[in-house]
Amino acid sequence: MGGSDSEGEKSVQKEKEKKKLLALAPIAKPLAGKKLCKRTLKLVRRAAEHKCLKRGVKEVVKSIRRGNKGLCVIAGNISPIDVITHVPILCEEAEIPYIYVPSKEDLANAGSTKRPTCCVLVLTKPTKGELGQEEQEKLKGDYDQIASDVSELAVSMF
Repeated sequence: MGGSDSEGEKSVQKEKEKKKLLALAPIAKPLAGKKLCKRTLKLVRRAAEHKCLKRGVKEVVKSIRRGNKGLCVIAGNISPIDVITHVPILCEEAEIPYIYVPSKEDLANAGSTKRPTCCVLVLTKPTKGELGQEEQEKLKGDYDQIASDVSELAVSMF
């Protein structure tokens, strides 16, 4: 009896993942795989705790135009897609790595907001104040690791 319950939960989980993938926009490339997606959302969560995060299209675009560097994480299930089509172009011009994740809801949860978010920019240092040396190095290490993975994914695409 106990085993069937967990199997039921797993099938529900798989259904949710299928729905997420069905709602994906055709331009959502490079799309993070399961593992990279999990690590990216973890980085977004940590960045939100340390106030190193810009949320929403308007903030992200403003930050990129001002010359801030970071990692841009874009949700792939945005409708209408026209809302975010200019963000990857801005990122490429500013040489900022960007990655798509399957769900805007997951991105919002990681960024500690209740509203679904279509894109966030993970900055390497906080906008105001300073981080402790240890925290700064840990965040920078995670950031560098994911940024290199994202760059590899982008290179393999073209």
